[in-house]
Amino acid sequence: MFAVIRTGGKQYRVTPNTVLKVEKLDVEEGTTVTFTDVLAVGGEGVLTIGAPVVAGATVTATVIAQDRLDKVIIFKKRRRQNSRRKNGHRQCVTVLRIGDITGPIAA
Repeated sequence: MFAVIRTGGKQYRVTPNTVLKVEKLDVEEGTTVTFTDVLAVGGEGVLTIGAPVVAGATVTATVIAQDRLDKVIIFKKRRRQNSRRKNGHRQCVTVLRIGDITGPIAA
């Protein structure tokens, strides 16, 4: 069984027991998060697509950690102008373990 969820402006295809890094959520480690923005639910050759979300479908996940990704270096240079700019950025993420997927399989 799988589901497509929407969080942080992005869409993720998830299955039970997968580990997923999403945009930072304001929750503590060890708590359970429920996603109700489920765009599709499928399994065993049957797919239910929502318009825009599947009614009654939820995905629960446990927060494993609040982490940061590797640093991304932004370097801009203008040739022959002696103009350079270097900047760095580390994105904050929440690491989740997907638990339960509930919802209608066929509609």
